[in-house]
Amino acid sequence: MLSDVDLLDSFSQAVISVVESVGPAVVGVSGVGTGMLITPDGYALTNSHVVSAVKAYELALRDGSALKAELVGKDPHTDLAVLRASGAGLPHARLGDSGQLKVGQLVVAIGHPFGFQSTVTTGVVSAVGRTMRAQSGRTIENIIQTDAALNPGNSGGPLVDTRGQVVGINTAIIAAAQGICFAVPSNTAQRVVSLLIRDGRVIRSYLGITGETWPIHRRVNRYYHLEQEGGVRVASLDPNGPAGQAGLQKDDVLVSLANHPIKGVDDLQHFLTDWPVGIPAEAQVLRGTELLKRTTIPVELKN
Repeated sequence: MLSDVDLLDSFSQAVISVVESVGPAVVGVSGVGTGMLITPDGYALTNSHVVSAVKAYELALRDGSALKAELVGKDPHTDLAVLRASGAGLPHARLGDSGQLKVGQLVVAIGHPFGFQSTVTTGVVSAVGRTMRAQSGRTIENIIQTDAALNPGNSGGPLVDTRGQVVGINTAIIAAAQGICFAVPSNTAQRVVSLLIRDGRVIRSYLGITGETWPIHRRVNRYYHLEQEGGVRVASLDPNGPAGQAGLQKDDVLVSLANHPIKGVDDLQHFLTDWPVGIPAEAQVLRGTELLKRTTIPVELKN
């Protein structure tokens, strides 16, 4: 049986391993925040609010060197941004699968706050599936809540699991509540990064709803042959938005759009990012035990 000392040493070794593998990829961004190199040729991921705070960009590496960078694109709706510095063979980290995160799981936050290199804190995943309002006013869904201690200078840095997988991008703290911090999940970041690198911005369809992943009762599932365990419950909606105009109501559970299964918030966000603005999409929703069909016409989500 392992002693307390052995358990503590095992914990320490796990954290040390994470820092050694991911730490070199963590950079300071112009002295105002943190970022993370995600490719060997200089693409870096950080927060939109970090890049909006300055006009010139410089990435400070752990070895003391600094690289000039340019803005590739930013997405205020997820508080993510991509910078590009010139370089080759740079240390970099890869985004993992945030969908595998469990409440209670150990995570490590690595930052570069105020010029202090590789500041490390540890904690656990306090909750998943949280919502948070971005500076753009849009609700960011599926947010990770953690008690890993952060400060404003850690914004844009990675949240890492004990296997060295980056599972989130630290984005905010609640100043009046100790120990409550938030991170944008890596699965969201992967999609946003690819679009920012390709197009410089993210064009999204908008339905005018805020939702949460919601379980579907097995009997209802079998009766309608849905073959999915969950959908998205409409927590609130804009009555003048496409969903409201189409007849959707609060507490409806969205299960598909244009024949694409919507099993949770991730599926809904993916659909709205991929679906063309102005093209009708038939929504299937559960209202109680009744399955209804409504035609929505998504509009463009404005920045």
